[in-house]
Amino acid sequence: MALGKLISPLASVLLLELDSKFALETVCPISLWSFSAFFIDMANSKYEYVKSFEVEDEIMLPNIIVVHIDGRDFGRFSEVHEFVKPNDKRALELMNDCAKTVSEQFPDIIFSYGFSNEYSFVFKKETKFYQRRASKVLSLIISYFSSLYVTKWKEFFPQTGMRFPPSFQSQVISCASMEVLQAYLAWRQRECHLSNQYNTCLWELIRNGKSEKEAQEILKGTHKQDKNELLYQGFNINYKEQETIFRQGTCILKTEVQHIVKYNQDGSPVQRLRMKAIKVHSKNIASRSFWNDYLCLCRELGQFAEDVNKIKPDYVKSFLHVSKLMPSTWIVIRVDGCHFHRFSDVHEFEKPNDAQALNLMNSCAVGVLEEFKDIVFSYGVSDEYSFVLKKESQLYQRRSSEIVSAIVSLFSSMYTIKWKEFFPQKELKHVPYFDGRAVCYPTSEILLDYLAWRQVDCHINNQYNTCFWMLVKSGKSKSEAQNYLKGTQSQEKNELLMRLSGIIDYYNTLPLMFRQGSSVFWHTHDDKKMSNQGNEAVGKCCKVVVEHCNIIEKSFWEAHPDILGEKFSCCKSLGCTFALDSHHLTRRVTCCDCKVAKFARSDSLSLLEQPSTNCL
Repeated sequence: MALGKLISPLASVLLLELDSKFALETVCPISLWSFSAFFIDMANSKYEYVKSFEVEDEIMLPNIIVVHIDGRDFGRFSEVHEFVKPNDKRALELMNDCAKTVSEQFPDIIFSYGFSNEYSFVFKKETKFYQRRASKVLSLIISYFSSLYVTKWKEFFPQTGMRFPPSFQSQVISCASMEVLQAYLAWRQRECHLSNQYNTCLWELIRNGKSEKEAQEILKGTHKQDKNELLYQGFNINYKEQETIFRQGTCILKTEVQHIVKYNQDGSPVQRLRMKAIKVHSKNIASRSFWNDYLCLCRELGQFAEDVNKIKPDYVKSFLHVSKLMPSTWIVIRVDGCHFHRFSDVHEFEKPNDAQALNLMNSCAVGVLEEFKDIVFSYGVSDEYSFVLKKESQLYQRRSSEIVSAIVSLFSSMYTIKWKEFFPQKELKHVPYFDGRAVCYPTSEILLDYLAWRQVDCHINNQYNTCFWMLVKSGKSKSEAQNYLKGTQSQEKNELLMRLSGIIDYYNTLPLMFRQGSSVFWHTHDDKKMSNQGNEAVGKCCKVVVEHCNIIEKSFWEAHPDILGEKFSCCKSLGCTFALDSHHLTRRVTCCDCKVAKFARSDSLSLLEQPSTNCL
């Protein structure tokens, strides 16, 4: 491993002898800590080379950024929660309210359009939102939307408990011109009309005695006029009189309104123009007349030259920002909390570590592993988690945006759902959200160096924060504590902790979760319930476990060779090599106590290739 490249063979041997607490109990804790911490600091700087594998995905100007989000397995979600068919107005209004709040949270979103379980968010043309990095932009939007969906659920479904976490996928559409944006919006609104008309016919046929298969056969090959006649003649329904929210979808856009900012001494109001998100419906959102009615759209995006006469979906699809990850490489999806310093302050997390907050993160990671079987390992610390997908994974055909968005979305909604489980006495005051990115690592050695980098970083940050908050609690201001710690080394921090606490080797008395982070992975064990009369195990059982251990040393990977599907015959740092198995072990057996949610899904389809017939 990379650590062995940094130090002498003698130091390598000594480091490999360190126990899971990074210190030998049989040696003077101060001197050994000084030794090991020195090399840990060195290792951190050397491990950072793994950052060079991150790929820039900036969307260059003058392209207009559109983030399209779509419900993941929402057909089943709507069935489980008994949504009204073909449209549940409460569910649509929930989507609209979430989109409106997203627009208010992110000022650079100037327009959005949605129907059923999808929404498209259009950013102003000159946006510099997170340096226009596609993965950052799409993950933040979908994470915030997912958390909002859970948070607002009770407002729209007060009598219905949420039975499993909703999740969404997203893609970035890079519109090279206003013409492309216009074609895209016209395409999505046409899909709204077609899917709603089809589903209205389908569910009327089902309600009148037809099976779903029979109804689909009747509708096969029918045109718009045929469906209109079927609805009118068969069910006395005039499709044009259906609610506009069903037929036309919903727009959220920014407009200038007078806002009272203060009052004069005589009581008269002082008003200023402010941007406000409003909800509107329109028959044709891609028309010049609609666009020109709202000056903010023309100012921030531009004008449409002429109306769209013919919609060409293939033309729009050519502008999709599709990036496939390199085959036969380890995929790491790193999820990181956004503005979590503020989030932790508002919710009064214990400093420097809140065990319940960390356990909440761990619980969400367990749920992600149970849902995505291609994830073989994950490591988390503070407000971040790294999920490792097996090298041969074909999840979403290795499309980066789908993988990142699905994992970030599920993690976000689970964090919001599980909040009360870990903080029963605290109200969730702000919506939590995360960003995500995908990085490919070509070899197991580099992957393990990445994980080592994160664990070393865990130690460095935790030791610093432990010192910082102990100084603050001793009476120093935050700025004084920062200045005091500036330039200090690990040994000096360790001595400071012992002096302030009065406990020898105080740092190593802290819980392992704080010092080493959390490792989450599938554990295979014998199922005693499946044993025969001779007590010989005949079945294997898998469940997700959370451990707090040293993943830098080879001993962990030797003890769990099935995680990466590799055998570690000896330590790379001593000049030996890893022996790869000819295959990767797969774990598909489900344990009765795993409680793995079995969600039907079409993981192989792109977001905009998903069938549009399952509307809310």
